[in-house]
Amino acid sequence: MMGIVYRDLKPENVLIREDGHIMLSDFDLSLKCDVVPKLICSTTKSSRQRNHNDDYDDDHDLRCSTPACVIPIQHVLSTCLSLRKTKHTSATTIITEKIEFQVCNTELVVEPLNARSKSFVGTHEYLAPEVISGQGHGGAVDWWTLGVFLYELLYGITPFKGENNEKTLINILKQPLSFPRIGVSTSEEYEEMVKVQDLIARLLVKNPKKRIGSLKGSIEIKKHEFFKGVNWALIRSVRPPEVPSEMMKVRNRVVVVPKLMSKKQRDAPFQVPTHHFDYF
Repeated sequence: MMGIVYRDLKPENVLIREDGHIMLSDFDLSLKCDVVPKLICSTTKSSRQRNHNDDYDDDHDLRCSTPACVIPIQHVLSTCLSLRKTKHTSATTIITEKIEFQVCNTELVVEPLNARSKSFVGTHEYLAPEVISGQGHGGAVDWWTLGVFLYELLYGITPFKGENNEKTLINILKQPLSFPRIGVSTSEEYEEMVKVQDLIARLLVKNPKKRIGSLKGSIEIKKHEFFKGVNWALIRSVRPPEVPSEMMKVRNRVVVVPKLMSKKQRDAPFQVPTHHFDYF
């Protein structure tokens, strides 16, 4: 939204705020670009069939079922005239017609999709193939690093890590993506695992032009099945799974040992209340 290609996404640069939401830090390697907001209209064709009986003289069928679609007024007027004309000629005539209309889904794109740079910047394990090859890169590098980031959160390792930095770069360019086997206990967990692996696979496409997010930015990624049900407009109002401020309040309820203690107090064993103990 701010015309920034971050280029250094990794766990060390993601901070957790007091309210539990995250924020990015360390913008030293970022690329600032000029962004022109664009409205992209993706049209989808739809059709529905309407049966009009002369005994049913209601305009309810002329209304569109969703607010996003609008039936042309000329068609509505012609339909009304044909209904009235048919009513005088026959009382049992049923008119069946198929209405086709287009639904325009307007999407706002305010991202540096056309940014280009040939700088070799980033952390080895998170570098995108186009950065390593030196062919020039744009905003799609951030979606690659997002895929590496999600992979590491899920499996505890990065997907192309080698014995050293040189082998890591070679793996990024040539090694196909693979997922370790991990056990799941329920069918719901299995379905979520399939979704997140599909998202990671789409993010870690070596060709930046075919990588998810390269055409419309975050709009494509937010529509992925893994994020189904997420209200992005109100994401800051959603309570995170863990809130550090509340965790700190619990941890602060420890017994504070006074600096000045008697010999008897120093010799006595220290008892830690069990309900304040953190299990690791």
